Amino acid sequence: MSYSELFKLVLPETIVVITGFVVLLLDLMWWRQRPVKERMTLASVVSGLGCVVSMVRVGSASQSGNFYSGMLVIDPLIQMIQQALLLLTIFTALISRETNFTEHVGEYFLLLLLATVGLMFMVSSENILMIFVSLELTSLSLYIMTAFNKHNLKSAEAALKYFLFGGMSAAFMLFGLSLLYGLSHSLVLKEIAAALKGPGLDPLLAVALVMVVIGFGFKIAAVPFHLWAPDAYQGAPTTSAAFIAAGSKVASFFIFAKVLLLGFAGAEGSGAWRNYLPGWVPVIAVIAAASMLLGNLAAIAQSSVKRLLAYSAIAQAGYVLVGLLAHNQTAVASLIYYVVTYALTVLGAFGVVAIVEASNGFASSHLSPMIPLPVEGRGKDMLVAGDDKLSSFAGLSRRAPLLSFCMMIFMLSLAGIPPLAGFFGKFYLFTAAVGTDSGKLGLLWLVIFAIAMSAVSLYYYLQVLKQIYVADAAPGDPAVQATVSTKIALSVLALGVLVLGCAPNLLLERLQAAIKAAGM
Repeated sequence: MSYSELFKLVLPETIVVITGFVVLLLDLMWWRQRPVKERMTLASVVSGLGCVVSMVRVGSASQSGNFYSGMLVIDPLIQMIQQALLLLTIFTALISRETNFTEHVGEYFLLLLLATVGLMFMVSSENILMIFVSLELTSLSLYIMTAFNKHNLKSAEAALKYFLFGGMSAAFMLFGLSLLYGLSHSLVLKEIAAALKGPGLDPLLAVALVMVVIGFGFKIAAVPFHLWAPDAYQGAPTTSAAFIAAGSKVASFFIFAKVLLLGFAGAEGSGAWRNYLPGWVPVIAVIAAASMLLGNLAAIAQSSVKRLLAYSAIAQAGYVLVGLLAHNQTAVASLIYYVVTYALTVLGAFGVVAIVEASNGFASSHLSPMIPLPVEGRGKDMLVAGDDKLSSFAGLSRRAPLLSFCMMIFMLSLAGIPPLAGFFGKFYLFTAAVGTDSGKLGLLWLVIFAIAMSAVSLYYYLQVLKQIYVADAAPGDPAVQATVSTKIALSVLALGVLVLGCAPNLLLERLQAAIKAAGM
């Protein structure tokens, strides 16, 4: 294959990279003297347009196949995932217009787009070395994005914790992948599974499995690898936290499922009640149960909405892992449907939080002399980061009816209330898990536990809605204002959650056809 042919294959990723550097160049050379708010708007528009062009290129690509020993794989399923990632990046860029947390606008959007490129390469590979390199490209970008608010010490603390835990998990994952290579003499997932398939579970393969699960467990914030998530979500700029919770989760769950289903095929084992067999299924079953238990119980005690969403994400990881245990095409379709709709939901929820924070920050910069503000140069037009406490949402329905309605859709979908996408996502995941083990209901214990934890989660989601619709706003609470484009973006996200809940086959049928074509 010539370099020109390779360039055509990676043209969507190339477009995103070029867009990132164009935004950086425009910001450094022509936008630098403008107010931060205006620069955010211009950068989000250019970034969004670049992602749209990339989406069109992904959808129009006719060539598919396996290239360079699995380093690049193109099929309908991967194209759908890449388009979903680009769509989430577009909405993240639009939501960023409501924030003024940094003067380095071009650099921020460059990192956002580089993280997206890393995710796109990661989901389009079946080579463990390429997967690791792509994962680290994304991780390095997200570490910096987490620390981007220099006016908030919590941002630096969150980034440090995220970086330290991420570095440790990368070491575990790299060690596990090296063991897989040593045992199989191959870097390709399917070849690894073929070489390691046998009547029993090799001890070194068991060690490699544990190491890989630790590495990916960090990326998806599953218990006990979740300790970074609450601080990172709360301390990071809200748009950075939104992308970590949405885009990176979609790609991480997809590639984690691919590694287990393709690379560890034949080493599944069983997590059925009284029918335990060693393998990755019982390990994932225990992690899923622990994630649902800790995530839901810890979320009840939170007074910060971003920390609440962080613990909610931990619980949601448990639900997704329940569906993964079925390890069949139906389960994969259910998993992708759930993580995509969850990403749309949580991105919208963070968008509303960003607007409320911006409103509180505007009030703080005028009312509180204790908050340090930049006083020279271009930083004087920046806003102080507001708080995201539950009390900040009191009376939001009277101050911003449209945003409140969107937040209600997002919260109820996360809780799994019909007819929203969150309900059908959980329904399909749990149905797939119950159908495991040839209809013997071996994982019924875990599904019952997941349903019970879903009922618990309704309590803390309703606490947010109680503040919005029942509690009265304090006399000095500021007006909540958002640009028309942001309101449209959040409304589109809410509508998408509603439509995909009322008509889930719009996405599921395409997913099932794509999965069948991909042979997963």
